[in-house]
Amino acid sequence: MNRNFFRLCTVMAAMVSIVLLDGCASMGMNSDPRDPFEGFNRTSYNFNQGMDKAVFHPISRFYQAITPDFVDQGVSNFFSNINDVVVIVNDILQFKLNQAISDLSRLVVNSTLGLAGFFDVSTPMGLPKHNEDFGQTLAKWGFGSGPYLVVPFLGSSTIRDAAGYGVDSALLSPVAYVPEAAHQAGLLSMNYIDFKADLQGTGNLVTEAALDEYEFTKSAYFNRRENMINDRESGAAEFEDFEDPITSPESP
Repeated sequence: MNRNFFRLCTVMAAMVSIVLLDGCASMGMNSDPRDPFEGFNRTSYNFNQGMDKAVFHPISRFYQAITPDFVDQGVSNFFSNINDVVVIVNDILQFKLNQAISDLSRLVVNSTLGLAGFFDVSTPMGLPKHNEDFGQTLAKWGFGSGPYLVVPFLGSSTIRDAAGYGVDSALLSPVAYVPEAAHQAGLLSMNYIDFKADLQGTGNLVTEAALDEYEFTKSAYFNRRENMINDRESGAAEFEDFEDPITSPESP
C-alpha cells in the first residue's frame, strides 16, 4: 500500500506541475476564473473523448453484450458496497454521525445478506446510498475548490477534488489494501469497465444538448459538486456522472 501511495503522490505531483506550466501559458486566454488551465483541460478532455471512442466504448459495449443484466447490476452493487467504506469514513470526518450509522448498517447488511454486496438489500430496508468523498470533506473543512482540472482518463475535477480522490483511493478504499498487485489491478480494471458501461449513451445526450461539450461538462461538474457538498439533490440526474468518474460513488 505504501508503495502504491507514494507512486500515486509522485504521479499527481508531476501532473500538477505539468498543468501549472501549461496553465501559465494559457492564463488570460479565457474569461472563466474557475478554469485558468483551459488550454490543457481542453486537450485532456479531447484525449479522454478519443480514448473513450477508440478503446473504452468498444470494451464497454462488449462487456454489456456478454454480461447478463443481473450480473452487470451485481458488479455495480459490489463496487458500490466497497465504496461505502470510503463514505463512512468521510461521514465521520464531516461529523455526520447519524448518516455514518446508517451507512455502516448498510455496509453490514449488504456485505452479509447481500452476499458481499452483489445484491443491494439495504435500500429497500430504508438504508439509502449516500455519496461522500474526501473532496467534499475538504470543502466542509473550508478548503476552496481551486482551479478546474480535467485529469487524463479520469475526467472532470478540481485541484481539491483530485487531492481528495488520491486520499480516498490510496488510503481509504479497501482495494488499496489488496496485497497482490495483479488482484488489485483486476479489481480496478473491472470497476472502470463497469463504470464506463453504465455511462453508455450519456455522451450522446451531451452531444445533442450542448454546442460546446467541454463547457457543458464543466458547468455540469461544478453544479453536481455544489449539490453534493451542500447535500442537495441534482436537478439533472441524467448528467450526474458524465465525465466524472473521479467523484462518482463507484469510482475506480
